[in-house]
Amino acid sequence: MSQSIVPAVEDKQIDTSPTLTFEEYRVYQSNDDVQYELYKGKLIPMATASALHTSICEFWVYKLQRYLAEYNLDLVVKTSVGVRTEDATSRIPDVVVCTESLWQQVLARPGSGILDLSETPLFVVEVVSQDRRADYVLKRTEYEQANVPEYVIVDPTQNRQRVRVMAFPEGDDVYTQVDYLPGEEIISVVFPNMRLSVNEILDPPLVEGLIKAEQAQLQQLQTVEQRAERLAARLRELGIDPDAV
Repeated sequence: MSQSIVPAVEDKQIDTSPTLTFEEYRVYQSNDDVQYELYKGKLIPMATASALHTSICEFWVYKLQRYLAEYNLDLVVKTSVGVRTEDATSRIPDVVVCTESLWQQVLARPGSGILDLSETPLFVVEVVSQDRRADYVLKRTEYEQANVPEYVIVDPTQNRQRVRVMAFPEGDDVYTQVDYLPGEEIISVVFPNMRLSVNEILDPPLVEGLIKAEQAQLQQLQTVEQRAERLAARLRELGIDPDAV
């Protein structure tokens, strides 16, 4: 009687996907609507963002843009911008802050908008999605080795909610990390005067509502100023110096 021989070790699935150089990736055009990161020469599809994921990113952009304007900083806040972290690896953080001069360099180049190895951003934000290991382990190592001054992970996962802030201590080249939990307020190293609560980061208000509130406050201020100007004009008509009142 013949017996079938069962292999002791099953064949492992072989990765037959093409390997790209960074320059090939920079000009790569996919045939679908999926965004791809490049990791060790391989294209890694990015999951479609959830509604909460999108709201968190929009809130960060809103807060950072207001902060940069308030302190008159020559920086820009961008989304969907690549950050090259290794020879054949390029990530697409959810939020990137870089200098205006660096952004002008990116605008002047053909292909995808990617900050190259010598074009280090100041601040990146990643909102945790399906691949937790990529955000917590792989990207942390890459951003650290690429000397990104501050890397923030926002984790809205139920029962794991936190905001992790990683930055370089003065004179050190290894990230230190601080976990901020609901009910706490995060402290940024790069933007020390920016205060954000973990609660509003994890469950952000609609940016459209914040902008409407800004406009309402501005209109109210303009109304008060207009009334003051009319009163001053009336006092002058009566021969009274409004500055002396």
